[in-house]
Amino acid sequence: MTTSTSEIDLLIQNARLRDEMEPYLDESVYLVDLDRMSTVRENEFLASMLAWEKAPVLPISRWFEPELTLAPHQSFDDAQIAEELDRVVGLLFEQNIVLLQTEHLSDRQLYCLVIRDILPAEEKKMMLPGQDFLRWQCLDIVQDEESWLRFYASDHDRAIWAFENELRLPPKAAVPFPRKLPTAI
Repeated sequence: MTTSTSEIDLLIQNARLRDEMEPYLDESVYLVDLDRMSTVRENEFLASMLAWEKAPVLPISRWFEPELTLAPHQSFDDAQIAEELDRVVGLLFEQNIVLLQTEHLSDRQLYCLVIRDILPAEEKKMMLPGQDFLRWQCLDIVQDEESWLRFYASDHDRAIWAFENELRLPPKAAVPFPRKLPTAI
């Protein structure tokens, strides 16, 4: 039986990745059955775990070069804030950050949320090919349950909520600020 050069390269890469992962190993690694993975898939998995472990935790504002700082919302009239928000959402998307459930917020409210909550949030910065997006939920379902029920909850979710809480549902309504934002691919 002959082993091709590419198979040997994969095995060498696998050994290197396993060695590099050693200091980070804990019980969570053993929840994945590596024996069932191909060597290629195992190497991808180990490389992504290693990248996660080594990724710096930074405020999102520092994911940008130079650091992203935004002018206060009072600096803009309504047309300007809409334009600035589009620019900022585009910059966030370039860093694999997408905003979800934003349509209950005005442009100014969403801009303020970016300044107050998103930019100072400390998250692991990972930029890997095929990496998933950081999905930022712009509606706190616990603190603003009524907006979720009114604008975003499916009929099924609304029915479950009504049954579990034995309360009247707020009427379903169209979102007040419909917008098209970039989405995770």
